[in-house]
Amino acid sequence: MLDIYFKELMHSLPLFFKGMGITALVSGISLVAGTLLGVMCGILRAVKRFGLSKIMGFYADYMRGIPFLVHIFIIYFILPETGIQLSPFPAAAIALTVYAGAYISEIVAAGILSIPRGQREAATAYGLNAFQRMRYVIFPQAVRVILPPLVGEYVLLVKDSSIVSVIGLTDITRVGWLTVQRIPEGLIVFGLVGILYFVICYPLIHLSHYLEEKISYETH
Repeated sequence: MLDIYFKELMHSLPLFFKGMGITALVSGISLVAGTLLGVMCGILRAVKRFGLSKIMGFYADYMRGIPFLVHIFIIYFILPETGIQLSPFPAAAIALTVYAGAYISEIVAAGILSIPRGQREAATAYGLNAFQRMRYVIFPQAVRVILPPLVGEYVLLVKDSSIVSVIGLTDITRVGWLTVQRIPEGLIVFGLVGILYFVICYPLIHLSHYLEEKISYETH
């Protein structure tokens, strides 16, 4: 019986690869957009001027304090009641972007605040304005602190993308649920689902370890 299930699963591989492509695409878009959003919000959070830090802090705390499943439900099921109707893919990409941006903003803010105050004072003494201090002195140094946890967050983003299957997006997880209805051997089906997620995440995991080792070596 297992042989029959395995053969049927092999026939379903094109669907799994298509789902893998959807997962990689929605994760990639959200990764880029979430990074841009997170860097901007993280800088504003670290600057601590004009109340922006508190606003960004509330955004980060709110998004991190509510399950991602709730966010995706709000965007896909609740927004249509206000006249904003989104198909599964853009709804998933927006939800992942806003969710990832909150975590990334905290990573960026922590990296910026880790730079010694003396660096800011020295930059000010050279006549640099606030933007120049951040652009040429603070942020380049903070990047070394930010990169390892940032790449780790990318891995979490890819795994969190599995939740978007609940709104009908045919990602890897959704294909797995559809397949297990025909092949009632969940271990085989979702074993393959796990392998495909691992294939996507492993390069990011390896990159995170590499950056951590490189930065640790440079600091010693």
